[in-house]
This record gives sequence, structure tokens and C-alpha cells, in this order.
Amino acid sequence: MIKKNLVLSSSLFDSLPADQLAVLSGISVEKHYARGESIFFEGDPGTGFHLLTEGRVKIYKVADSGREQILHIFGLGETFGEVPVFHGTPFPASAEALSAVKTLYFPRKSFAALVEKYPTLAMNMLGVLALKLRQFAQQVEDLSLKEVPARLAGYLLYLREEQKSQESVRLEISKGQLASLLGTSAETLSRIFTKMGCEGLIEVKGREIHLLDISGLEKRS
Repeated sequence: MIKKNLVLSSSLFDSLPADQLAVLSGISVEKHYARGESIFFEGDPGTGFHLLTEGRVKIYKVADSGREQILHIFGLGETFGEVPVFHGTPFPASAEALSAVKTLYFPRKSFAALVEKYPTLAMNMLGVLALKLRQFAQQVEDLSLKEVPARLAGYLLYLREEQKSQESVRLEISKGQLASLLGTSAETLSRIFTKMGCEGLIEVKGREIHLLDISGLEKRS
């Protein structure tokens, strides 16, 4: 029953009938990872995907220079590593636990058999993948067309919506990881935080960011 409820926490499965949820629960495997532990590396065989049931996970790539670029941060109820399930290709990026992490792992062969049996499951997965494609397209646009202050303002507004907050947001990742996510250096990000504070847009207190001027942030983004 606990597994079934965890499966239901994902938008990938939330519209499925009870019998399909029970089958999905049956093929899933509970996995645990310590903070900083790798879940998979770029180039590893895509043998299955994960549903995050506790903690946060970063998806990232490492350039030839050794510089890390965080592509996305996943949280509770989100899935990652799905693309190889359809293509049987290696993982295109790496995944690492940002905290103590628990996942439900769905083996590729078992899940592919269910997709063939239940067309609703395939449609749900296509919807989730389409949403992720749109998110990544937006990220590429932001990194290529927007200056770093605009990226930061947009990210703070995104957190405001995600955390359902009006006056403040909390950074769930370190500022170094945030810099990587925004495609900049920690030093540059620190200067922008300071500048935004001086402009009266935000007030930074550790990982707590008070949003003092929402309309100003919206214009900046």
C-alpha cells in the first residue's frame, strides 16, 4: 500500500486506475542513496528510470574542461532517466543525490511490457516528457539569450511559484550549485545577489531570500 501511494505521487501515474497502479508497484524496486552518491553516470546503460520519493537529485553534465553544468534539480514525485526506457540508449547525463535520497526504480524491460499492455501509461509518459522538453528548451533559451541577473530573477520567481510563497523563498541547493544551474560562476552570482539587495529587489539571509519587489523581479526577468 505504501509503494502504491508513492507511485501515485507522480504526475506520470496519477490518472491511472487502481489495478494499473498495483502492477506498477509490483515491478518497482526501492533504492536508497546517500548525499553525494552517484545514481548513474552519463554513458551508463539506460536500464530503467527513477521516481523520487524523498530528497533532491541533480542532473548534470561535465565539460572536457571539468566544469560542471547542472541541467535540472528534481524533487519529490518527479521522475528522471525516462528517455532510455523508450530508446534503450545510454543515459545522456549524470545524476547525483543532493541529500539522502529514496527512489522507486522501474526496470526498463518490465516497464516497456506494461506500456505495450496499457496505452494510457504511454500517453501519460509522453505528456511528462513533452513538459520536460519544454522546460529544457526554456533553459537553453535563458542560458543563451538572457544575462545572469535575468536568469536569477526568473529562478527566484519560479521558486516563489513552486513553494507557493508570497514574500520569501528558500534555496534548497547551495549557491555554488545554483550558479552551475544558471550557467555562471559562484563569484558572479554572489555579486548579483549583492547588487539586487542594494537595488531593493531582495534581501538575502543565508538560504532564505526575501522578495521585496516582485514587480521589479518580473521586469528584470
